[in-house]
Amino acid sequence: MQLTNKAKLVDRKPMSVAEKIYLPAIFKGMGITFSHIFKKKVTIQYPEQTRPFSPVFRGLHILNRDEEGRENCTACGLCAVACPAEAITMDAAERLPGEEHLYREEKYAAKYEINMLRCIFCGLCEEACPKDAIYLTETFAPANYSRQSFIYGKDNLVIPHPKENPEAFTKAKGLIDERKAKANQQTA
Repeated sequence: MQLTNKAKLVDRKPMSVAEKIYLPAIFKGMGITFSHIFKKKVTIQYPEQTRPFSPVFRGLHILNRDEEGRENCTACGLCAVACPAEAITMDAAERLPGEEHLYREEKYAAKYEINMLRCIFCGLCEEACPKDAIYLTETFAPANYSRQSFIYGKDNLVIPHPKENPEAFTKAKGLIDERKAKANQQTA
C-alpha cells in the first residue's frame, strides 16, 4: 500500500521556531564540549610514560634458560604443532658429548625460528610447551621495512646467559616469573 505525499506530511510534527534556528542543538553541543574541559586528560606523554598492559597481553616470544644457562627447549615440536598460523619452524639435533652445559636433554633445537608476520600471538605455543621453554612477553614487535627482519631465530629469542650477563638474565627471568604469576591468578 503506497502513501501519498499528502499522507507523509500529515505524520510529521512541524518544527518549532527554536528548532528552526538550531539554537538548542548548538547549546547542547557546546555544553558537551565544555564538560570535557574539566575531565582528566587521557593523553599520555609516550616515551616517558607508558600505559599498563592488560594481564592477558601477549607480545614477542622468548626462549627460556635454566639457572645454569642451559636451554630448556628439547625440540619436541609441540609448540610448532600447536601453532595455528604455522609460524614456528625448528630442526632437532642430538647433544654431543661435552655439550651438557649447553642443553638440558639429549635433544635440542638446532634451528628455532618464529615468523612474527605470521604469528597471531594466541599463546598456544606457550601452553603446549611441557618444559616451560617458550613465553610471550609484554614487548611489542618493532616496526621495520624488510620482511626478513621479522623472522626471529634462536639468537633473538633465547634469554641472556646467567653467568655471562647476570643482570639481563635476572630481568628476563623476572618477566617470565611475573607472567607465570599473572597466569596463575587468572586460573585461580
